[in-house]
Amino acid sequence: MSVLETTSTQDAIALEKKHGAHNYHPLPVVLNRGEGVHVWDVEGKKYYDFLSAYSAVNQGHCHPKIIGAMTNQAQTLTLTSRAFYNDMLGKFEKYATETFGFDKLLPMNTGAEAVETALKLCRKWSYEKKGIPENKAQIIVCENNFHGRTTTIISFSNDQVARKNFGPYTKGFIKIEYDNLTALETALSENPNVAGFLVEPIQGEAGVYVPSESYLKAAKALCEQYNVLFIADEVQTGIARTGRLLATCGNCGCENKHCSGTPEVKPDILILGKALSGGVYPVSGVLANDNIMGVIRPGNHGSTFGGNPIAAAVGIAALDVVKEEQLAQNAYELGELFRKELNAFIPTCNIVNAVRGKGLLNAILINDTEESTTAWDICIALKENGLLAKPTHGNIIRFAPPLVMTEEQLLDCVSIITTTLRAFEC
Repeated sequence: MSVLETTSTQDAIALEKKHGAHNYHPLPVVLNRGEGVHVWDVEGKKYYDFLSAYSAVNQGHCHPKIIGAMTNQAQTLTLTSRAFYNDMLGKFEKYATETFGFDKLLPMNTGAEAVETALKLCRKWSYEKKGIPENKAQIIVCENNFHGRTTTIISFSNDQVARKNFGPYTKGFIKIEYDNLTALETALSENPNVAGFLVEPIQGEAGVYVPSESYLKAAKALCEQYNVLFIADEVQTGIARTGRLLATCGNCGCENKHCSGTPEVKPDILILGKALSGGVYPVSGVLANDNIMGVIRPGNHGSTFGGNPIAAAVGIAALDVVKEEQLAQNAYELGELFRKELNAFIPTCNIVNAVRGKGLLNAILINDTEESTTAWDICIALKENGLLAKPTHGNIIRFAPPLVMTEEQLLDCVSIITTTLRAFEC
């Protein structure tokens, strides 16, 4: 049998189990087509996608403008490496820096690569600009963070599944409680060699934990007071997911009418990925102003594929779609509706304790222990009812559909979710 022949769900899963590393635990569904907010399995069943590839597919599956940009560029020039200039990268860098309000972009491929880039940039800045003694820089991070799974990143994770048996770990990190300004100020005041504070504006993988309204703004003020770089990891929360172009929403050029009443926070270093490409190609980037990015010189950092012509063309198209289709505004309005509907349902049902989130990044807390299988079982039932979602941290289910969803589609999904949850009352 040719490996390209159509296979059944069971055959496809068996093939992966036999020939692939077992580093994921997927839902038992095998997808082979996507369009907009929908995906189809190999048997032809249609589903709503309520995960969006962990917010990489904000613009919807196979958006024609993004696919068109990718295929057109692929037929012209795919890769030069950074040994030479190409005619697309500068255009992408200009568009991205003007969109998000920074002087420079350092392009990479994946979110974890972008986080690693930001850590290196922060450390180098601290030695050359702040005057911290070499190899003494400390970076403050938050408990229950998720920034990727590289060796350095898992060194400051407290997820034992990601950490155990991967040591020795990288030093140079101080962990504090998330959404705790007192802990942040204590760490800053007690450690003169702090170079930066790395934080997710919303902790997505931890269960969509939204900090208090003043947290990010006050944290940035403390960083400024102690001459420490505020590093925002917006790999998951950026590109309109939370109802604004950025969750930090600092000088981002966002035209969403709902942004004006919310305090703005301008990171010193901004980390983007996932939906920066609309989910069709690995594109990530780190943005900063010249006084920070200027410490990076030839040979300090790089990537063969980072900034390649396809990535640049795709990145431009992906940002175009977000602006042209007003996806930040749509995410804000549909997110408000989603939480309103779920909050009306929760008092009538004992299976769910709460719903939380911003924009179309939301989660429900299942009324069971983190060690239970209830959330997983609910996601299996949701799959049977035509909606795909995935648990995080045992008893939490994250809901993050593509931002191109309509109100009618959202209400249909709410009906599927509430009907499924109701069945778990018995």
